[in-house]
Amino acid sequence: QVHVVESGGGLVQAGGSLRLSCAASGSIASIRATSWYRQAPGKQRELVARLTSGGSTTYADSVKGRFTVSRDNAKNTVALQMNSLKPEDTAVYYCNVVGLATMGGMSDSWGQGTQVTVSS
Repeated sequence: QVHVVESGGGLVQAGGSLRLSCAASGSIASIRATSWYRQAPGKQRELVARLTSGGSTTYADSVKGRFTVSRDNAKNTVALQMNSLKPEDTAVYYCNVVGLATMGGMSDSWGQGTQVTVSS
């Protein structure tokens, strides 16, 4: 099994910033992509940002110019830097890790989520 853990969520005022972190461990040999999703109450889960092993990035239109996904080499994690936060960014943020499992085949694992609340 692959264990994925998110951290860094909290309560901030509109215009503020938060930095989320995603760490993966367990039976994964190599990571191909790390993605951040979010889900607000009563809404479907949506892709926020994605970072591939080759270094390419993808962002939702709603967060372009405000959010940045990157590798944190010092902590061996993937970070999501969120700036200029808006109340509509309020959601549970999930990390998804896709890669090659140690026993063969592909691994697709999710973290438990971390709450981000932005007040107006």
